[in-house]
Amino acid sequence: MKKYYPVLLQVSLFHGMTESDFEKMLSCLSVKISRYQKNETVFFAGEELTSVGIVLSGNIQITNEDIWGNRNLLAEFGEGELFAESFAFAKTKIAPVTAISTTESEIMFVDHSRILAPCCSACKFHLKMIENMLSVLSGKNILLNEKNRILSKRSTRDKLLAYLCSQSQKRGSNLFSVPFDRQELADYLCVDRSAMSSELGKLREEGVLRFHKNDFELLGNLET
Repeated sequence: MKKYYPVLLQVSLFHGMTESDFEKMLSCLSVKISRYQKNETVFFAGEELTSVGIVLSGNIQITNEDIWGNRNLLAEFGEGELFAESFAFAKTKIAPVTAISTTESEIMFVDHSRILAPCCSACKFHLKMIENMLSVLSGKNILLNEKNRILSKRSTRDKLLAYLCSQSQKRGSNLFSVPFDRQELADYLCVDRSAMSSELGKLREEGVLRFHKNDFELLGNLET
């Protein structure tokens, strides 16, 4: 378990804790570690979720599909990030989404009840974890509002620009990389891939941006 300590130090749920806390804490939480192959499903839409997932290695994507098979990429999580906490702590614990491991991955699962309920030993970290979880849930709500703002744009072009500007602001630079390939980005923005690729080409020709694969540069030549 000690090999995971450097990753756990990055996890927002454990903010303010040290490696010396982990041995007792992980035992108290009765964590479970599962390993997944590339493209293996972590959980399906319709399953009951009671645990928070922590990515120890690899990459997880959260998706859903409509009855016609159209895929919507909702979020992606990498090493040190939490996922499924909103479903685990909700009164209705049935997941409306599917989680897929896009690489070989290791996931630590923590039952939500172990986070909320102090144990008989009154471990000092329980109160801190509750505080951290509230911060995590608030942060995820802000991200959800940001995505809703992007998807509210009417055109593929406007959705692209809103997303790329958001990524630039987060990185604090006009040069940045996005975590998605072209199909994944189209799924995230809920647009047709061909139409999106066409708009990217037009924006490059207009001098609005440069890009190579997942690397982008905003040039600031957008006409308003």
